[in-house]
Amino acid sequence: MTVEFLTLHSRHSTLVLECPAQEAPLWRYWGPRLPNHSTPGTDLRGTRPLPSFMLDLDQPLTVVPTFGVGWFGQSALLAHRAGLDFAQAITQCEVEWTTPGSAVVLHLTDAIAQLRFEVSLALDVDTDVLTLQTCLTNLGDKELDVQWLAAGTLPLPGDAATVRSYAGQHNHEFLLQTDTLGRSQWRRENRRGRTSHDCFPGAVVTTPGSTEHSGLVFGAHLAWSGNHQQTIEWLHDGQYQWQMGEWLAPGEGRLAPGNSLHTPEIIATCSTQGLNGLAANFHAALRARMAWPGGQMRPRPVHLNTWEAFYMDLVPGDVMALADAAAKVGVERFVLDDGWFKNRHHDRAGLGDWWPDAVKFPQGLGPLVHHVNALGMEFGLWVEPEMVNPDSDLFRNHPGWALQIAGRPLITARNQLVLDISRPEAADYLFGKIDALLAAHPIRYLKWDHNRDLTTAALAGGLGGAAYRAQVHAVYALLARLRAAHPEVEIESCSGGGGRIDFGVLRYTHRVWTSDCIDAMSRVQIQHGFGQFFPPEILGSHIGTAPAHTTGRSQSLAFRAAVAMTGHLGVELDVRHLDESTSSALSTWIACYKKYRDQIHHGRVWRGEAADGLVWQAHGDADDLLLFVYRCQPTNHRYTPPLRLPMLDTSARYQVEQVVAIAGEGAVQSPAPFFTTLQNGGVALDGAWLAQAGLPLPRATAETCFIVRLQIIRT
Repeated sequence: MTVEFLTLHSRHSTLVLECPAQEAPLWRYWGPRLPNHSTPGTDLRGTRPLPSFMLDLDQPLTVVPTFGVGWFGQSALLAHRAGLDFAQAITQCEVEWTTPGSAVVLHLTDAIAQLRFEVSLALDVDTDVLTLQTCLTNLGDKELDVQWLAAGTLPLPGDAATVRSYAGQHNHEFLLQTDTLGRSQWRRENRRGRTSHDCFPGAVVTTPGSTEHSGLVFGAHLAWSGNHQQTIEWLHDGQYQWQMGEWLAPGEGRLAPGNSLHTPEIIATCSTQGLNGLAANFHAALRARMAWPGGQMRPRPVHLNTWEAFYMDLVPGDVMALADAAAKVGVERFVLDDGWFKNRHHDRAGLGDWWPDAVKFPQGLGPLVHHVNALGMEFGLWVEPEMVNPDSDLFRNHPGWALQIAGRPLITARNQLVLDISRPEAADYLFGKIDALLAAHPIRYLKWDHNRDLTTAALAGGLGGAAYRAQVHAVYALLARLRAAHPEVEIESCSGGGGRIDFGVLRYTHRVWTSDCIDAMSRVQIQHGFGQFFPPEILGSHIGTAPAHTTGRSQSLAFRAAVAMTGHLGVELDVRHLDESTSSALSTWIACYKKYRDQIHHGRVWRGEAADGLVWQAHGDADDLLLFVYRCQPTNHRYTPPLRLPMLDTSARYQVEQVVAIAGEGAVQSPAPFFTTLQNGGVALDGAWLAQAGLPLPRATAETCFIVRLQIIRT
């Protein structure tokens, strides 16, 4: 049998496939980098004796394990033609190198079931990120009903120990779940029609001994904003397979003769540098994918969002006064949230009628936009185009545009329904209304919201099949259409906070609203989980009020600001009513953010947790780091244990200085003599000492943050 070995290398990882000419390619390796040309060199099947009561032909894991011909694990395809062709097996394999050594397309044919798979694999040389995607084409003369098509299948080593995934809910996103891997299958499924708060489409797999900073770990994420499924399964050779893909509702995978089904992409990577190495790979991959206005990211402007200041009770004079106050503290972008459009006095009416309310804004939005611009700030606007209230002109005129199932009652959430924007006339209507707003005013930012799950989601006014995947593709198309018409506009993906955060929607957007919860203590953990996959420059992170509207808890302005600084900083409180001392402190924090935002948003991020109630992260590189240390719980020790910083250059000497020392209410208290020294020019310490012995920390109360800069001393 003719066998070809395909090897893809990046800087720190390697992928090896064994490709027989008339069978599916076999997974032989995915992991840390191997030497060039390191392959088995021969077909390994048949070289090991088979156990009793086994098939006479060994069945290793392939890139598309199929059902019915000897593979008893999770298959990459479940499909049939009216009950026939339920089993599949590859009969021909053709290899097309799209980029020699790093990107390949496998053209796989099943001549019996009359199917063709095109499996794309690309291993980025610089980021060590593997991108997988599958396209299935129906070559037969009858319709093919696809129940499941994996975007890709990945091998995991037999010593894979735990899987770290993220659950949660509204106001409590990115809640870490850690499960032990064994013989039981691990699976997560989401059927909410959007990425979801409670089932993030990605996970991290660890091996024994791995930590935040070292050890072999694997990670994968499905770049998709709809229903999804992932499975990790123990195999009988002691290894594991990991599959991801779109969860298809009944009927969504029907393929007419000649038609194809394209999966979303899987973004996967491995690292021997622990969880932080994995995060660095994901961050680099997303940064390379982002489509910024003008081709590159500009400094992330401080913005104020009006939601928690006014909710929907907008009065132009009050909004302009808030803009005045915002400009004085250093805000650079002013975002008008919900309540500006027709009859939007509460959440029971107005969605769908995307023009200014004539009572609140008798002259339209023009005077407000002009006022904001005259203050030197950009203007942004909240919209929720995919939704409609039953109490709206749009619904009264076009009730069939709402997703529904004929004969079944409409199910509202937050008093709203979902528009079927896969209908060209509905998409054209939304484009026309938003395009008109963007053309009429210099609006440079859209906060694009999506506040409910999909139910009764059928096409054709309730008479057609399931609409979940069509809805996701339609919103992508609408976003792309608006981006093409208004390339200077940035868009934020919001979905009841963090309900739509994924690499798929970030093809078309530039920021995500991480959570509707702005309580700083809650945000420490939410943002820590977020950072495993996403870089800080897209993380919407605001300084909220105290007490927090979502939890009722209060923290000092200093702690709220220090937590918000590590993302894309915003303000979400009524700055009109701040006293002079608090307003001055807020201005100082905003100025601090502006000073360091390039380092925060362009550098690498290291993250860690200590058993003593500390959560920390560092931004920059080994030469110049900005370290944030959050005390979330009271210390269990009389003297706080030092914080080890293993990312530092052990051969270098560092100047260590505390960055923030604000008088009054905004102060970060640091009574210990060591930190008093840091505030007065800093101290010089060896990188080896800081990495192995650690940075001494003073005793401090909970809800305290220290911000320290560590710079290599050049001689």
